[in-house]
Amino acid sequence: MKPAPLRILIIGLNYRPEPSGSAPYTAGLAEGLSQRGHEVRVLAGLPHYPQWKLVEGYRGRRRSEVIDGVHVTRFRHPIPASPTLASRVAMEVIFGVQAGLKGWKGADVVIATSPALISSSIASGFFRFKYRRPVIGFWIQDIYSKGAQETGQLNGRFAGILAKFESRTLRLANGVVVIHELFRSQLVDVMGVKQSSVRVIRNWSHLEDHAPVNRVATRARYGWSDSDVVVLHTGNMGVKQGLGNVVEAAKLAQSRSSRVKFVLLGNGNQRPALERSASGLEKISFIDSVGDREYQDMMRAADVLLVNELVGVAEMSVPSKLTSYFTTGVPVLAATAPGGATASEIAASGGGIRVEAGDPLALLIAAEDLGRTPLLASALGESGRRFREEVLTERAALDQFEDWLYSLTAESRSSRPLDKVSS
Repeated sequence: MKPAPLRILIIGLNYRPEPSGSAPYTAGLAEGLSQRGHEVRVLAGLPHYPQWKLVEGYRGRRRSEVIDGVHVTRFRHPIPASPTLASRVAMEVIFGVQAGLKGWKGADVVIATSPALISSSIASGFFRFKYRRPVIGFWIQDIYSKGAQETGQLNGRFAGILAKFESRTLRLANGVVVIHELFRSQLVDVMGVKQSSVRVIRNWSHLEDHAPVNRVATRARYGWSDSDVVVLHTGNMGVKQGLGNVVEAAKLAQSRSSRVKFVLLGNGNQRPALERSASGLEKISFIDSVGDREYQDMMRAADVLLVNELVGVAEMSVPSKLTSYFTTGVPVLAATAPGGATASEIAASGGGIRVEAGDPLALLIAAEDLGRTPLLASALGESGRRFREEVLTERAALDQFEDWLYSLTAESRSSRPLDKVSS
């Protein structure tokens, strides 16, 4: 017999209508658990990512809305036009305090998300002092301190302080979900989180299948000729994507009269600088974010789907775009470090090939090779699609999340007297 439904509070700075990053997964989890009969509420920030600009129509100090059956309360906070670690911390602190003060007295369990570790830590901290303390679990999409180090935003003593903060935050939680096995190793072996407290639940594809794309019409709409080898990068254009490498590859493509054409779809704080660097190049173009249907059409009309990471980025995250890429049947090309989370996911899926991060010539040559070997490209694309269908399903993820939440609440009930003493 299935246990009684839970009252679940999700704390996440990023939420729909943000189109990329962690927002689609946070929303997908909230909606999926709600559809399974649980009472779900979300505390979120103002939509601003990846353009780092407030989405039109969101004003006021606090706003409540219902999105696909989920009650969402949003809090006003600063949005840095040019985000730095310091400005992001300030944004998170302001959001975290408001979310913690608001809370939900009736919650059985709180799911705090990271990135936005600091805001989630502050908000969840308020619940530790409540008389009826809910279970607190963390859902880790990125390893926060690793991200600050690998992107060069923090080093030395301050990097150590942030790593200790992250370690303590996760060790205090009743349980932690990570999206990749490498993340579990990092938490257990480096941060000292108990192995029994950490569970791996992979992200899933949040895009619904739709009718086959009119590839010819889509390519014509964006000016892609039949002879172009279109290499499409989607999502955030931030520091960790290291997209200067793609601009350099486009310069090489132009000098070699290559068939390869790079397309960067989306937004981010690095986009203006990238556009300036790419000025006058015919082998690269920039396109604003589009809706889910058009996004799928564009991916399926491309010849290669690109993941590009900054040199040194290896352990901090698994690009969320991969779950979407694997739905398409189009091969993935990943410019990333060997042995990292992204390289591991490409190898596990069999859906693409890897080249070294920060090597624009290797990137261009790999794209050219995929363009002139359609049988290989098709085989890689089909492997990625099978991986998505067998491993990255929403139903499997929701089953695992539901089991995790029930296990946390059961453990909490059995140990509650001890919890009161230790707190």
